[in-house]
Amino acid sequence: MRHVNLLVLGGSGFIGRYIVNQLVGQGCRVVVPARRRDKAKHLIVLPTCDVIEADIHDDAALRQLMTGHDAVVNLVGILHGSAQDFERAHTRLAQRVIAACEAAGIDRLLHMSALGADENGPSEYQRSKGRAEAAVRASRLQWTVFRPSVVFGPEDHFLNLFASLARWFPVLPIGGADAKFQPVWVEDVAASFTRALDNEATYRKIYELAGPQVYTLRELVSYAARTAGHPRPVIGMSDGVARLQARFMELLPGEPLLSRDNLASLKRDNVASIQPFMPAPELSITPTPLEAETYYLQGMHPRTRFGGFRARARR
Repeated sequence: MRHVNLLVLGGSGFIGRYIVNQLVGQGCRVVVPARRRDKAKHLIVLPTCDVIEADIHDDAALRQLMTGHDAVVNLVGILHGSAQDFERAHTRLAQRVIAACEAAGIDRLLHMSALGADENGPSEYQRSKGRAEAAVRASRLQWTVFRPSVVFGPEDHFLNLFASLARWFPVLPIGGADAKFQPVWVEDVAASFTRALDNEATYRKIYELAGPQVYTLRELVSYAARTAGHPRPVIGMSDGVARLQARFMELLPGEPLLSRDNLASLKRDNVASIQPFMPAPELSITPTPLEAETYYLQGMHPRTRFGGFRARARR
């Protein structure tokens, strides 16, 4: 492998843990900065992964982290916050990463963007993602940008959220019920990153990452509830009522389940630009269907699900 010493920003998050695991599996030495090392215990046990407490928004700390690495993966992203929060986490961090890479002589950057990233998009999330992507594309680095649709997996905060709400509420009212998504399996996203790392055919290219089927938000909420064993009617709310609901959630303590910025993002469908979606051949990915991997909504561990298969097969 050409790139073996990697710095992975955002590596302790939901998608990051899968990417780091695959990178370690193919022989890479990975450093993951984290605000608190104890929050990344799932990575500490990996043999060639070091978790270091650091503030990646500090330029001096970021430059120090670059030392000894030959590639950087930027996975940092937030879904909630103010305009300043989005700008800091997405746009300004991307600019800092580019400058630090150039100063350290690192020319390879894998950057996580999102479907819908657009400097003129309807939400702060989409606009800040679009500005970050523009900064990456304007750099002299050998970059690759990935734009996933909503990502699903055992630790996701999307389908799991709806499954959890269905356990407590007899009816699920949602805003943007007709917005479309093309959910992509987290392992497919991770494989896209790891296979692109040393593949020069992916340099300075943008890849959309999506699953094989398009769903409305209403369909996904209903599916999550039903699969979790709590089928519920899903009611689409008007824009005005949905905004009032989101405003109320923003006032509650902790991270909101839904914000007004999230609702703004739903004004645009979150699907691949070309349908039916065909992944790039150089990534060698066959998109995984949603229904094949959502056993976790039933509270099943990835290994225990095979017990049910064996029972049905009388083995």
